[in-house]
Amino acid sequence: MSKDKSAKIPTPQAVRGTQDMLGDFADRFAHVVETFERVRRLYGYKRIEVPVIEPTAVFARSLGETTDVVSKEMYSFDDRGGESITLRPEFTAGIARAYITNGWQQFAPLKVATHGPLFRYERPQKGRYRQFHQLDAEVLGSDSPLADAELLVFADQLLKELGISEGVTLTLNTLGDAASRDAWRAALVEHFEAHRGDLSEDSLARLDKNPLRILDSKDPKDRPIADSAPDIDAFLTGEAQDFFGAVTSGLDAAGVAWERNARLVRGLDYYRHTAFEFVTDRLGAQGTVLGGGRYDGLIEALGGPPTAAVGWAAGIERLAMLLDAAPKDYVVSVVPDNPELLTKAQGIAQSLRGVSNGRFTVDIGYVGNAKRRVEVARKRGYDCVVFVRDNDNPAGEFHIQWLTNDEIVVENMRPAIQSALD
Repeated sequence: MSKDKSAKIPTPQAVRGTQDMLGDFADRFAHVVETFERVRRLYGYKRIEVPVIEPTAVFARSLGETTDVVSKEMYSFDDRGGESITLRPEFTAGIARAYITNGWQQFAPLKVATHGPLFRYERPQKGRYRQFHQLDAEVLGSDSPLADAELLVFADQLLKELGISEGVTLTLNTLGDAASRDAWRAALVEHFEAHRGDLSEDSLARLDKNPLRILDSKDPKDRPIADSAPDIDAFLTGEAQDFFGAVTSGLDAAGVAWERNARLVRGLDYYRHTAFEFVTDRLGAQGTVLGGGRYDGLIEALGGPPTAAVGWAAGIERLAMLLDAAPKDYVVSVVPDNPELLTKAQGIAQSLRGVSNGRFTVDIGYVGNAKRRVEVARKRGYDCVVFVRDNDNPAGEFHIQWLTNDEIVVENMRPAIQSALD
C-alpha cells in the first residue's frame, strides 16, 4: 500500500518544561550571564567547565538516595556500556567530583565559577523548568569564614549590578559544626517523636532519614510542631558561634544587609555552618533567587580527602524575570546607496566594528534598497545610519544620519564612527 503523500507531517513541539528564547527575554538572560562573568572576574573566581553528564553515583551520594531529586527528578539512563549516567541536576557535585578526579587539591583554596543548563523532571511552573540554567560559584579547600563572607558579598554585588537587589533579602543561618549539628539533630528527633501522631506523611518519612527538613515543611499540619521545635542556638559550640560571628561581621563590614532565619536548614549531614538564601516575593511561590551554604563533608562523602568548601547557585531564568529589561544595545546600520556599493559597505561595517570597543554594534542588511534598509533600521530602534556613497559623490563618500534624539548616545558614538570614516 502506498503512503498518502497528502498526509500532514506532525509539527514538532518542544519538550515539556523546556523553552526557546528570542528577543527581550533572551537579551535579559544574556545580560545576567554577562554581568556574572564580569563580577566573578572582579572577585578572582576562575572559570570552570564540568560535563553535563556524570555517573549517577555522583549525585546519589551528594544529594542523598532518599531525596526527591534522586528518587523522582533525575534524568538517568544506562549508556551502551551499561553504566548508569545522569544529566546533571546541579553543579556542586560535579565540581566536587572534578576536584577529586583531577587532583585540584594542589590549588586550594580554589575559587571557581560556572554557568549552564541543568535538568530535573519536575512539574513546570513560573520560574521552574525541566531544563533550566544556573550561575554557580564555589570555594574549595578553605575552612575560613572569610570565604563564606566573600561569596555572600559577591552574590550581593551581582544582584546590585543587575539592578534587582531592591526587594531581595539575604536570609542567613548557621548549622554549626559537627558537634553542634549532632546535638541539635538529636533534640529535634526527640521533639518530633513526641508529636509523631500529628506529623504529615512526608514529615514522618523524613523523621528517620532527614529530620532537619521537617523544619521547612510547607504542610499546615506540620507548622505548629516545626515552629515549636528547639533552635540550634542552644546547641552551638563556642567555635561554631565564633565562625558565624565572623561571617556576619564580614557582611556588616562590607555593608551587606542580612536577616537571621533560624529555620533555614540543609538536610544532608555534610552541610556545616553557614546556610543562606536571597529571597523575594516578586516571583510568587518560587521566592528564592540565590542560595547556598557550606558543605565541608561533601568531597569526603564522594571518596576524596576531608575538604572544607562553600558555594552558591542562582537560577538564570529567575534573575532574568526580575529584570525590567536588558540594557539597550546601541546599533549603527551601514546602508549602501546602490547595490554596486555593497562590497564597499561591508568594508566600512568591519572598520566600524574595529573601533566600536563595545560602545555599539554594527548591522548591514542583506537585502533591500537604501530606503527599505533605513525603514528597517527605524523599526528596530537603531541609533544611527551610515550611508555609503560613490567616491566621486559631491556630497561626500559617507553621510551619518542620527535616528536617536539622545545627545549622550550621540556624543558617545560619534568620535568612534567618525574615526572609522576618516
